[in-house]
Amino acid sequence: MTLSDKVTELGAWGLENGHRALLAVTGGRFPKRVLGMQTLELHTVGRKSGQRRSTMLTAPLYSPDRVVVVASKGGHSDNPDWYKNLVANPDVEITVDDVTSPWTAHSATADEKAALWPQIVKAYSGYDGYQKRTDRDIPVVICTPR
Repeated sequence: MTLSDKVTELGAWGLENGHRALLAVTGGRFPKRVLGMQTLELHTVGRKSGQRRSTMLTAPLYSPDRVVVVASKGGHSDNPDWYKNLVANPDVEITVDDVTSPWTAHSATADEKAALWPQIVKAYSGYDGYQKRTDRDIPVVICTPR
């Protein structure tokens, strides 16, 4: 793992745990949005452990019938564990505003990603920088209600 990857992981850990702490302190009232994006908690099943895993994320594209998240990991050289888990088991749950519902996740095809990427980058330009920082093709995940 490179130094850049270590710094990226530490930053991601700090953001996620800071987000959880703010939600706990404010009784779930803040933050509802980060950088203009909907915040959510993604629940997956661990591909190795079989246990429920939860991750705080932002959705650059969010509607009742489709949630789009980006497996950027801040431009890290490896995909995030939550992404690896949903690839192994695409039945996920998403919590928004204390309401948890079942969804099915899939990695966007090349054509789907090409269509979505301009909208994603418009919502948060940082994703473009993350893609430039890594050699991997950052996955875009599309979730639809189950």
